[in-house]
Amino acid sequence: MSNNDKKSPEVDTVYKLEPTGPMDRLRRLSETFGVNLHGLIVIALLFALPLIPPFGREDLLRWLIGAALIGAQAIAFDFTTGYINVVNFGFAAFLGVGAYTSALLAVNFGISPWIGTFLGVLPAALLGFITGILTLRLRGIFAALMSWFVGLALLGLTRNLTGLTRGPMGLNSPTYFETASNLPYYYVIAIMMMVTFFVLRYITRSNIGLAFRALGQNIEAAQASGINPTFYRVFNFTIQCAFAGWLGGFYAHYYGILTPQIMQTSHTVEVLAIAYIGGRGSIWGGGLTAFPFIFLIEYMRSNLTNLPGLHLVLYGLLLILVMIFYPGGVAGVYASIRASARRFRQRRAAQSAA
Repeated sequence: MSNNDKKSPEVDTVYKLEPTGPMDRLRRLSETFGVNLHGLIVIALLFALPLIPPFGREDLLRWLIGAALIGAQAIAFDFTTGYINVVNFGFAAFLGVGAYTSALLAVNFGISPWIGTFLGVLPAALLGFITGILTLRLRGIFAALMSWFVGLALLGLTRNLTGLTRGPMGLNSPTYFETASNLPYYYVIAIMMMVTFFVLRYITRSNIGLAFRALGQNIEAAQASGINPTFYRVFNFTIQCAFAGWLGGFYAHYYGILTPQIMQTSHTVEVLAIAYIGGRGSIWGGGLTAFPFIFLIEYMRSNLTNLPGLHLVLYGLLLILVMIFYPGGVAGVYASIRASARRFRQRRAAQSAA
């Protein structure tokens, strides 16, 4: 064969242009974060809710804000519980650390609540890192108990350092907006919820997320594969506490007053219940589930005032039902429906082809 008969490599090269249209960019972005068309519709609905009657009412907007705040916390909580299989019973305490830090910076140093909300991340993340170093070398229930003890210690300090936190008397905190309307606060927490979801979703879909899953399923096998359990578990725990502190800043500057009640274990139990009912390891399940459940709980509180604490009983019953009948939670039910629909389409396609 002569040199002229040889094919030049450029001849067989096919240059494919990447699609650059808006829909193509949206598709690539959704694939990066694992959000399908249904997820995009839910996100759009989330931001459109205040424009849909009767959700524009101030009382219902307040419920929506509470739901988005709890939903964002459930997303952060699931990042640790659903992936490295560690339950942080001190979660509410780290939320309180961020809230008190931001409020104290605003009250004592005149720092803007917008800046203080981000500065509150630092002590919450630092305490989370130290707690992780101390507790995550332990296995099973011991790590959960140690995080609970740390949370109780922080709660005790908040109650007793009255010169700094004012204890049960409450610490007044400036708000983000000088308005009686809840609408701007809803969009602030909705954006914070979406940021929490997308950042944690991105991490869990990366190689780091694979290491988290491996540790959550079988820590010995993961360690044998070269994964450093302490490093990844502490990293995961620190990220969770950082987001808890960030969301705590919103709590401080929305409600305008802080008491040690924010750091009580009952608040952690509420977040835990939402995360488990939504579906462990899904990230999005708790965020979506928070809205109908918080509306139900607030309705019960408003109309069944003679039965205080009934919402905790409801959470307990729902957790039992989920554990027995739907271990995957709402996310598991959704995955099951999608799988059934896919099988149905495949059968229809096979019948059409025959």
